Amino acid sequence: MDYLQIEGIKSLNGTIEISGAKNASLPLIAMTILAKNSVNIKNLPDVVDIKTLLKLLTNLGASCDFEDDKVVVDTSTITETKATYDIVKTMRASILVLGPILARFGHCEVSLPGGCAIGQRPIDLHLKALEQMGAHIDIKSGYVEATAPNGLKGCNINFDKITVTGTANIIMAAALAHGNTTITNAAREPEVVQLCEILNDNGVAIEGIGTAILTIHGTAGKCIDIKEFTVIPDRIEAGTYLCAGAITRSELTISNVEPKHLGAVLSKLEEMGSTFTTTKDTITIHPSSDIKPVKIVTQEYPAFPTDMQAQFMALATQADGVSIIEERLFENRFMHVSELQRMGADITLNGNIATINGKNPLSGTDVMATDLRASSALVLAALVSEGTTDIHRIYHLDRGYDRLKEKLENVGAKIQRLKE
Repeated sequence: MDYLQIEGIKSLNGTIEISGAKNASLPLIAMTILAKNSVNIKNLPDVVDIKTLLKLLTNLGASCDFEDDKVVVDTSTITETKATYDIVKTMRASILVLGPILARFGHCEVSLPGGCAIGQRPIDLHLKALEQMGAHIDIKSGYVEATAPNGLKGCNINFDKITVTGTANIIMAAALAHGNTTITNAAREPEVVQLCEILNDNGVAIEGIGTAILTIHGTAGKCIDIKEFTVIPDRIEAGTYLCAGAITRSELTISNVEPKHLGAVLSKLEEMGSTFTTTKDTITIHPSSDIKPVKIVTQEYPAFPTDMQAQFMALATQADGVSIIEERLFENRFMHVSELQRMGADITLNGNIATINGKNPLSGTDVMATDLRASSALVLAALVSEGTTDIHRIYHLDRGYDRLKEKLENVGAKIQRLKE
């Protein structure tokens, strides 16, 4: 098993190019199931989650040619409609094939999903919505068995709470449904917006894109032609490297980025003392020598993202004062706290609220990654720790960060990838 070894107290300087968004790529790859043509996708990140989903499609009978940051997916050859446990268990986003397979073939079996252990992320909202659309659903032996022999029917769906994957799944199911589907309380994340925009550009009319109410005009079972498209930049990767600049008090430029997707992150970094120079597709962070404490509450987009909570906690350990972070979306997303404490961080937990006493010097030690974003928080803490930090179980990092070692190395970090 590989681990990262990072020597701390190094300043950074240079430019980091942001890869395509993992969380946009996954539903867009699943969307190719709706296509009757080969689909070319550009700006895909080279991360494990992408390869996992492409392997799943291959197992269903599709052909996937992934090279550099491009993939050609042909789902016209799909003959199998069962997504098996051995793949789905490794990545919760595999559930995204449920809606499109059911919409296209009228039946499917998808294993109940796995993924990061950051808390309960049930798929009951997905299943309830599909049942409203006329699907018959059973849970048997760990599989969702869904049938809709006469096709899915458009209807009005009101999500009890915002669900990003649920919104994406139902958008794709509704794309081939008979009639119109209106989703109320839909997720508004940029990744959902791009899914809607691409469908809308390729024959599936969608109203309300970017709002909480979407209306999808189904094609009555007809697959669509999907033109080549480019995945949006990864806003979480961008935010992580901005935090790297802030925590090391270094001037860093991130390129191939969409600044408007980072509003809440930039706002909190400004509160902590950083300033920015921004162009159409770059952000340069000018950090303050004195990091200020901050109060953060994680909520759905466009509020502060839960996927940036761990990175800001690492940054808060270096702030001059007490920071408060309230995690409202996932009940088990503070597993990085014990690892940061091993490095010397002064953090107190009370339910879903973390109190971070800053200005505590950190020391390099052995730590263990527990989930994807917790891993990146440990990397940030290691950059400013005295001595050397060994970060174990970095397969979590590999799930979502494209060439993290190389990108940090290129701006001056002393980082190695070694074998246990």
